[in-house]
Amino acid sequence: MIIDRLKNSVVLGDGGAIFELERRGYVSAGPFTPQVVVEHPEAVRQMQVDFARAGAEVLQAVTYYAHEEKLKDVGADGRLEQINADAVRIARQVADQYSCLVAGNLCNTWVYDPKDAASHAKARRQFDDQIGYQMNQGVDFFIAETIEYLGEAKIALAAIRAAGQPAMITLGFKKDDCTLDGVVVEDAFKTLEDLGADIVGINCFRDPVLMLPLARRMRDGVSCFTATQPVAYRCTPEKPYFQIQEHGGKVAFPLALDPFVLTRFEMARYALDAQQMGINFIGACCGAAPHHIRAMAEALGRTVPNSKYSPALDLHTIIGDSTHTREKNGQILCEQRYGKDNCDR
Repeated sequence: MIIDRLKNSVVLGDGGAIFELERRGYVSAGPFTPQVVVEHPEAVRQMQVDFARAGAEVLQAVTYYAHEEKLKDVGADGRLEQINADAVRIARQVADQYSCLVAGNLCNTWVYDPKDAASHAKARRQFDDQIGYQMNQGVDFFIAETIEYLGEAKIALAAIRAAGQPAMITLGFKKDDCTLDGVVVEDAFKTLEDLGADIVGINCFRDPVLMLPLARRMRDGVSCFTATQPVAYRCTPEKPYFQIQEHGGKVAFPLALDPFVLTRFEMARYALDAQQMGINFIGACCGAAPHHIRAMAEALGRTVPNSKYSPALDLHTIIGDSTHTREKNGQILCEQRYGKDNCDR
């Protein structure tokens, strides 16, 4: 189904679920593990409704870091199956209501070591476990994201293909234009395409301005579908990933990123730029909230359920410029200055 949609038009993804849930008070910054799925499923459901109503066509299961290696850090590895299964179940319920697709979500394993063959087998087992638990609840395809080693991405791709599912593999690039195992952008994505990836992409770390130059190189180097999912935080060429520094030199990540959040207008511009570049799947990552996704959807010419609540600044009491608003404002200002009895209506 994802392939059919991509053949017909650009597909709009969702935003950064883990950061959004942390902002709403349901995920602990630091471990960033998704126990919220079983502890407060209503919070996850509402967030995904918000993204769907903002125009997201794909809802990712909230299973980032829902693998054994990270869950055992917080004593939740015994809930591995429950978290993965419930995350897809929630996403499926919302997706069916809003005609969205559900993407199973995999990520960097934190066990992969390019020099240790045993770690490769352990990474594969982690991917296989998550894929199995998520598939049982009905995913439409899988996204393996935020992977910095081409070798680890190849393992994720092999696991998804073995399960017979469409695969979207997105790599993360921090300072350089190559993976941590030394493969440049063009070669990394061409390798993944040759191994059967349906969609290749870049996600996380970089903002749109610093991601799109790499995305162009990716786009020019492959013939398969491509994706971008940047962070919604303003980065710099000196700090191209969001280890941004506050005034005073402290690193703002992850608790003091608020002053660096991109505006909805910047994310809308990104969506247009990505579309013009020929990117097929346009989404977002950490920091991107429903209002960003709605702005992206509307920039692409779409009217979405929550377009009903899009800004109508002409009706604002102070800055509005409609005839009705000007007359109303004039009356209010007159009454405030001269008293109600001295102002004609």
